[in-house]
This record gives sequence, structure tokens and C-alpha cells, in this order.
Amino acid sequence: MTISEETAAQAGEVPQGATRVLRWILNFLTYGANSRPGEPRVPFYRHALFVRISHWVNAGVLLVMLMSGLQIFNAHPALYWGKSADFDHPVLSLTAQYDDKHNIRGVTQIGPWKFDSTGTFGYSDVDGQPAVRGFPDWMTLPGAQWLAMGRQWHFFFAWFFVLNGLLFVALALRSRHAQRDLFPKKTDFTHLPKDIVQHALLRFPKGEAAKSYNGIQRLTYFAVIFVIAPLIVLTGLTMSPTLDAAFPPLLWLWGRQTARTIHFICAFSFLAFFFVHIALVLLSGAGNGIRSMITGWWYLEKTGGAHE
Repeated sequence: MTISEETAAQAGEVPQGATRVLRWILNFLTYGANSRPGEPRVPFYRHALFVRISHWVNAGVLLVMLMSGLQIFNAHPALYWGKSADFDHPVLSLTAQYDDKHNIRGVTQIGPWKFDSTGTFGYSDVDGQPAVRGFPDWMTLPGAQWLAMGRQWHFFFAWFFVLNGLLFVALALRSRHAQRDLFPKKTDFTHLPKDIVQHALLRFPKGEAAKSYNGIQRLTYFAVIFVIAPLIVLTGLTMSPTLDAAFPPLLWLWGRQTARTIHFICAFSFLAFFFVHIALVLLSGAGNGIRSMITGWWYLEKTGGAHE
């Protein structure tokens, strides 16, 4: 501590070094890594109203659909590949078995590999009592074990997911948001290795470059919106016997068990996207990012190119 900082501390003032640390923390939380505290910034209207509304609607809808979907999965916590279930060779299973000492253990099987997952998958506590179940009760809605209501919640919120998605795509095409920000460009593929390195080094686009989505964002959003989302809807429809009877081609595309497995993979692809998305929002400036998704306004540093 310097003499001036010691004097300030004795006077009850915050030392200059602590002030600098506090300013850095606040700047990081607001504008992210590799941003300059005190740098002049200008507002930029980044997100249209329909983008913001669909974003928050989807966040809530997907949370309920994931947790109610795990409730449905728990009724038969195993996945298979093909038209029918091969109980002896699941792609994935979350079950329970007796060990050599006759104690029940949770077992997660992925292909030929088995792992002890007691307490989390296969065998976990429900209201303080151990129970055989695929996913734990804190991951399922509604309640610990309520298959009938879980199916109703899942199908009810599926309507919001589909209608919200269709409305978003229609408005994105009409406003050219899709053509400008969501459809990948040829350069996105050629610049992808460099962009990945820049993001790994926390060097996010600044200045004019931050006014549009970068290549990683376009490729990711295109995959999520135009590949994973339609796939999860189609595989979900395939699992309905009523719809299978009305539209037999759904079963021709894949068997019901394969559809269930693909549906599960797509659901957890959404979850993986969510975690990566949240991590990047925090690292690139949580305050600025959340504000822009609420008000539409993003604050840009006046200087800076694609990466600094």
C-alpha cells in the first residue's frame, strides 16, 4: 500500500487501488472482458421488439418443456435406435441395480459403458426418501412424479414453442433480419477457425464490427433455429400414435424409438446452447447484453475493429 493509499484508508476513504479494482469489476460485468473502463460509448439499436419478445418467450417455454419432457422420459428412462425398443441394448439408460452387497445403486449406461450415478441419475432422493427414477425430482415438472400432467404441460407449451418460432421466422424474413444476421455467409466458414481463437482469447468484436452478428453467431443461430428446432418438432410429432396414423411418412423418416432418441438429443442441444450462450453473455458484458435484450439498445465502444 502506498503512503497516499494508507492515508486515505486512515481517513475512511476507499484506497485508489481498491477503486480501480471495483471499476474493473463493474466494467467487466457491464461491458465484458477486453473492454476499456471509461471508454466513450455510443448507443446502437441492435434488437427489434419482435426479437426481444420471442427471445424471452422462448426462454420460459423451453425451460418448462425441458423439465416436463424429463418427467415424461422418467416413465421409461431409456433410449433406443430403430423402430422398436431393444431392451438389452439401449443407447442410453438411467436405471438402478443391486450391487454385490445388495445395495441399490443408480446406473447410467451410454452404449456399452456403465457408470455409477447414485444420487443423481437412476436412483435419487424424493422428499428425503431414495427412489428409483431416471432424472432427479428437482429437474422435473410438475412435481416429482406426475406423468399425466407432465404430458399435458409439455404438449400445451409445445404450441407456444411452435407458434413463437413461426412468428419469429416470418418477421425475421420480412424485416430481413434473417438474411442479414442469421443466414451464414461463405466467409463465415473460411473465418471460423480465426473467430474461434479470438473468442477463446475473449477478444470480442468492437466498434462497427459489433453492429452485426459475427460468423460464429450466424452459424450457431442458423443451426438452432432452422435445424434443431424443426427437428425437435418433427420427432415430437412422430412419437404421437394419432399423428402417425394421419401422417405415416413421419414413421418412414425414422422409427418411433429413433425419433425419441433424436428428440432427446435435440433437447439437450438446446440446453448446451443455453449454457454456452449464458457464458458468452457474461464474458462479453452481461449488463450490456441483458439491457439490449430488454430495451433493444446496445452500447458500443467508439473505437475498435473486428477484434482488439
